[in-house]
Amino acid sequence: MADIAGLAASAAGGGIFGLIGSVIGRAAGLVERRQEQAQERARWEHEARMLDAQMRAKQQASEADLRLEDVAGGWRGLEASLAAEAAIGESYKWVQAVRGVMRPFLTLLLWLIIGMVFFGSGAAARGEIVETATFAATAATLWWFGDRGPRSDPR
Repeated sequence: MADIAGLAASAAGGGIFGLIGSVIGRAAGLVERRQEQAQERARWEHEARMLDAQMRAKQQASEADLRLEDVAGGWRGLEASLAAEAAIGESYKWVQAVRGVMRPFLTLLLWLIIGMVFFGSGAAARGEIVETATFAATAATLWWFGDRGPRSDPR
């Protein structure tokens, strides 16, 4: 009988230890799964931050490309304007005289328009109108007369 009691105690003890081991294994599996999920979440957050940084970098690069293209377009326009000016050949003296007087006349006219707008408009309307007219007159003055300096003789 002692053998049967020992056998029963061994079976019960083995079952209890097996159950405890199974519970510990399940608990360890849950802890491990939570750690894996936390690691995955951290990886996804990192990937999201990296994608956001890449998008910002691409946006900045495209904005820089647009600014560069805008500046290059301005230089191409200046080049085309100067080439068109150079393509005009010799003509009658009076035509060349009128062409020579046209830039100073238009510049003086622009500055007169600024004066009339500045002194003729109310204080509320002055801001943007005068800024725009001043920009136009200054740009015209520098555009038309900026390249009129004495040319050095390459000889």
